[in-house]
Amino acid sequence: MLNRLTISEVTAKVSRREASAREVTQACLDQIQRVDGQVKAFLSYDSADALAQAAAIDAAIANGANHTDKPLLGVPIAMKDVLSVKGQPLGCASKILEGFTSVYDATVVEKLKAAGAIVFGRLNMDEFAMGSSTENSAYFTTRNPWDTSRIPGGSSGGSAASVSADECIASLGSDTGGSIRQPAALCGCVGLKPTYGRVSRYGLVAFASSLDQIGPFTKDVRDAATLLEVISGHDLRDSTSIPQPVPHYRGALTGNIKGLKIGLAKEYMVGGLDPEVKASVDAAVKQLESMGAEIVEVSLPHTEYAVATYYIVATAEASANLARFDGIRYSKRVDGGNPAELYKNTRGAGFGPEVKRRIILGTYVLSSGYYDAFYLRAQKVRTLIRQDFDKAFEKVDVIVTPTTPTAAFRAGEKSADPLQMYLSDIFTISCNLAGNCGLSLPCGFTKEPKLPIGLQMLGKPFGEETLLRIAHAYEQATGWHQEKSPFSK
Repeated sequence: MLNRLTISEVTAKVSRREASAREVTQACLDQIQRVDGQVKAFLSYDSADALAQAAAIDAAIANGANHTDKPLLGVPIAMKDVLSVKGQPLGCASKILEGFTSVYDATVVEKLKAAGAIVFGRLNMDEFAMGSSTENSAYFTTRNPWDTSRIPGGSSGGSAASVSADECIASLGSDTGGSIRQPAALCGCVGLKPTYGRVSRYGLVAFASSLDQIGPFTKDVRDAATLLEVISGHDLRDSTSIPQPVPHYRGALTGNIKGLKIGLAKEYMVGGLDPEVKASVDAAVKQLESMGAEIVEVSLPHTEYAVATYYIVATAEASANLARFDGIRYSKRVDGGNPAELYKNTRGAGFGPEVKRRIILGTYVLSSGYYDAFYLRAQKVRTLIRQDFDKAFEKVDVIVTPTTPTAAFRAGEKSADPLQMYLSDIFTISCNLAGNCGLSLPCGFTKEPKLPIGLQMLGKPFGEETLLRIAHAYEQATGWHQEKSPFSK
């Protein structure tokens, strides 16, 4: 049952030699063998490499190596298929990068390895991180461990499902418009999207460069604090990385939230919000109030424009970023009689329908005659959305909202209607446009069937300490995180 442990439990056992890193890793690999045929979280994994990493850690411990500076000692952590790990496949769940192997480690991967983690496995996702259900993967749809007829969320669906099914101790994903927080909510785990610039994006395949952030999926808030502390920090290889000191996030988990002000944004309690989701969020707010927090109503008036703004800004940046996949250097090639035919054939065969849709939309809004009407206007609205948050955070420490309007929906339910799919991220998108930090954690379950419900907490830029402090206090007072999916064994 070692695969069911948290990061803090694993490191305690490994450092005290109550369990070896190899035993923990083997437990995760055994669980993958047992359940991933149904969950389908992993695109691939290399058992021999993972066990070799674990053996090296065990050998170092046996030889008396100092491991007090390794907060992830012996912890198997799986990667979304958008992060570079040297020698491992890097495909973004797309046919166009099939067979591509990464030649270097992302900065976050370097940091994980230095902290004693075992980095293994490629987790399924929506192709190039474009989607909300993992149904846009070029290979297969990952299933929700709470109900395999339902989706796990997206685009980091494999990252959330693997943690929920205890196939790894933790995982990393990326969040461009909610792609960490939304699947974390639907799979019943903790997902953290850091402040833009807090975590280096070097080694992350870009979707929308001004929105993307790497963050952790974990089984509890303490583990999220541990992982964030490891992967954060300034990186000269990322021009958007901000030289801000990295706090001791675990030290912020005091359990005391008396006197802190928590904002409720009326714009987030919209039509279409499932009654069971609303009831769980309302109960969470009452719980926080009973613990000494002050509840304050705030307004984010430009929230209604967030989805439209996001799907202009994000697609425009995607159109530019994905231009490099043209059959010349990075991707599979489908030859044509001339360069134009080569580009058309390669991209036509390599990209799936959702990626094509977003590239076309992004190219359109950047085109002559439409740039001012769409892209420039969207950037101005984005500024207004950020200013809304700035004003709200003058009054409160954290804003609390639902993470998603509903619990996990059935596979295929929304795949024929892209707009309905896009609205799955209606509560998460604004955070990326503003560049703030956000976190989702479990706050209840629907009754029939039993499906997780997520509570979203949004913090100030570089306000992760306060965010984690409030989330941890709530988690410890309620215990929703201790509920396990049917695949957790």
